[in-house]
Amino acid sequence: MTAPDTCPPKPLAGLRVLDFGHTVMGPCAGVILADLGADVVKIEPVDGDPTRRLPGFAAGFFATYNRNKRSIAIDLKRPEGRAVVHRLVADADIVLENFGPGTIERLGCGWDDLSAINPRLIFLAMKGYLTGPYGNRGALDEVVQMHSGLAYMTGPPGQPLRVGAPVVDILGGVFGVVAVLAALRERDRTGLGQRVSSSLFESAAFMLAPLVAGSAVIGEPLPPMPARRNSWGVYDVFGANDGGQVFIACTSDGHWRRLCDAFGFDDWRDDPRLSGNAKRCEARDWMIPELRRRLAALPLRDMLEKCEAANVACARVGRPDELTADAQMLAHGGLIPTAISAFGGGALVDIPALPVELGDARERPGLTRQPPRIGEHSAEILHAAGYDEPAVVALLAAGVVRRD
Repeated sequence: MTAPDTCPPKPLAGLRVLDFGHTVMGPCAGVILADLGADVVKIEPVDGDPTRRLPGFAAGFFATYNRNKRSIAIDLKRPEGRAVVHRLVADADIVLENFGPGTIERLGCGWDDLSAINPRLIFLAMKGYLTGPYGNRGALDEVVQMHSGLAYMTGPPGQPLRVGAPVVDILGGVFGVVAVLAALRERDRTGLGQRVSSSLFESAAFMLAPLVAGSAVIGEPLPPMPARRNSWGVYDVFGANDGGQVFIACTSDGHWRRLCDAFGFDDWRDDPRLSGNAKRCEARDWMIPELRRRLAALPLRDMLEKCEAANVACARVGRPDELTADAQMLAHGGLIPTAISAFGGGALVDIPALPVELGDARERPGLTRQPPRIGEHSAEILHAAGYDEPAVVALLAAGVVRRD
């Protein structure tokens, strides 16, 4: 699938990116750049990015983070393969990678190697840790969730629990793009590229910064979220009589009064024990069980409609697969029909688009290319880099590159 000729240029159109990313953090940075218009070339092994074959929880990673990219499959362990990358990098603006520490350097494609070929190159290295005593450690999203305290804060006391999505990987990729955009601005001024980096651990630490500050303010470690002392009187999940669940948040006195009016809680509206958020927090031990009892008599739809009519923040507790039918996601390009290779035959699944809008028209970045097959664009990329047809045929025949 290609974009219509009438589509306006995207903000990063004209930038060329070599994407060595795998799993989530690297490909996430790559797909953001690709969705915003950069020409992103995914460089993968001749047997394909291992992410293509992940089962279970990770089965959707490849399709999610590799749309709008072209693929060239190269054997980087062979000097002829490294020579191909060196030729491609001469015209590249950005290289990104999230290999373990020292891996890309051993492959002859590190910052020192590539910047010597192209001084304008911006090289994004996404690692487990930034510079420091742990700088040479490998890491994974869940490892860092445990190390940073994110898992401690998520699970009940004594039961650390990873967040139910690869949030640290994603945030590391996003911060990598932030660093790249800053480096591009600097290159506009100096004419020179630079190495920039993002990481898993420091990204998780950044997410936890307000909790670090909160611990300092109260003078003791904050308890995990399931055991926390609530900052608002009503900020909880409530069950409906038809099995559904609704999260309701009253963060002001206005919310509380409107909630009481909407649900007919006349006895609570002016109850002095519940006047003000601080008193409602003190009353949670008896108020929340009673509120659960009252609300449990209602069906899910009634609970949602009453809260929405009263302008009280609420949400049905949903599942990720239900996003494909969500009215907000269905509006204005919120979902992208994406080919999932595991299904074969080009079956499409609607997955969420990049969460930004551009310009007065509030355009959502969409799809220009489906996730590529292994080395799908190897020949065209080699031709564009100046290889003639006999040279391309020779590289394919020798197994240095692959084309599906």
